[in-house]
Amino acid sequence: MLIRGLAGKSTQSISALWTTAPLARIDAFLKLGLQQGCSDIHLAVGVPPLLRVHGELLPIKFRDLRDSELQGYLQEILTQSQRDLLARGEDLDFAYVSEDGGRFRVNLYRKETGVGAAFRTIPFAVPTLERLGLPAVVRRFCDHQQGLVLITGSTGSGKSTTLAAMINELNQTRRLNIISLEDPIEFVHRSNQSQVIQRELGTHVPSFSAGLRAAMREDPDVILVGELRDAQTLSMAMTAAETGHLVLGTLHTTSAVKTLDRIIDALPAEEREQAKSFLASNLLAVVTQVLVRTANGQGRKAICEVMVMTRAIARLIQTDQIHLIPSQLQTGREQGMQMLDQALLQAVQAKEIDPDDAYTLANDKRPFQRFVLDASLLPRMDIAATGSAA
Repeated sequence: MLIRGLAGKSTQSISALWTTAPLARIDAFLKLGLQQGCSDIHLAVGVPPLLRVHGELLPIKFRDLRDSELQGYLQEILTQSQRDLLARGEDLDFAYVSEDGGRFRVNLYRKETGVGAAFRTIPFAVPTLERLGLPAVVRRFCDHQQGLVLITGSTGSGKSTTLAAMINELNQTRRLNIISLEDPIEFVHRSNQSQVIQRELGTHVPSFSAGLRAAMREDPDVILVGELRDAQTLSMAMTAAETGHLVLGTLHTTSAVKTLDRIIDALPAEEREQAKSFLASNLLAVVTQVLVRTANGQGRKAICEVMVMTRAIARLIQTDQIHLIPSQLQTGREQGMQMLDQALLQAVQAKEIDPDDAYTLANDKRPFQRFVLDASLLPRMDIAATGSAA
């Protein structure tokens, strides 16, 4: 367990927050997390509350949480139906707004020692593409009338934030009917030039596939699918993109190649040839994100691999040569394409991101070695093997 605490915060300061305002007790931890600028607050039995600050987990100065204690905190913010689901051992995903106005995406779960909870902070201000510093080509994807744009990456890589910025761009610049399907709703969009209809799994629709089916009857121009998590949802999203709609979605994949493989492999064998044809004709782009600590250590920046569909890439998909796509990304700068390593190296050279983080995330680490500050990250030279001791 981490032993480093946050300066000036203690069990007493948490108790003071409990007694100075009519908050649910858990709100005191959430308020502290917001004050510290953290991205996530973790509560679990047997450890003190943990805050993720600029990618690093830090404990606050508080006792280890007991099961009955944490259960009591959580019960105060749950509806009766949510309490029933948790009692049956099911995980819960929902949005929570604290008494002092903080908004959070929440996951509640059970583990060996008891319950646990992860609270992801959600800013009330919808992000813009400019503020996120995303590649300029991402804005161009918002100009399309139909097709599929995929934002991919591991959990916590900022996919939802990027999609929110794209919806915001569409909402500010075009007159559209935008329907989003989310689990749960994170950023709240107010209709501006466009009408934005946000629907939440479990609250408004039972599943992404059911929400997609309904959306197709609601005169959509743009459909956002929070996660293409199964073959049925994938198939319906592909149908929507093929029939004149712009579809934005996410996948938990870590490169363009893995994204294409994942889509094709997720479908039944008899549908895979049709899927390749669809991707070649209707996939607009794949953007794969990682979050990297900034050079000053005071934040994180999204670094992206970008694949834009071209005739050459379409041919590679249709002829089962997806493994050759990286070479197209390396030479496709005029179309806005880039490999992740290219984007990382450019950001390191511009002193925008931490070189040690970039080195850790890079696939080919050799170009990054000369920038590394922590020598322990570098591979040790085997003197005996190289003959240097001779």
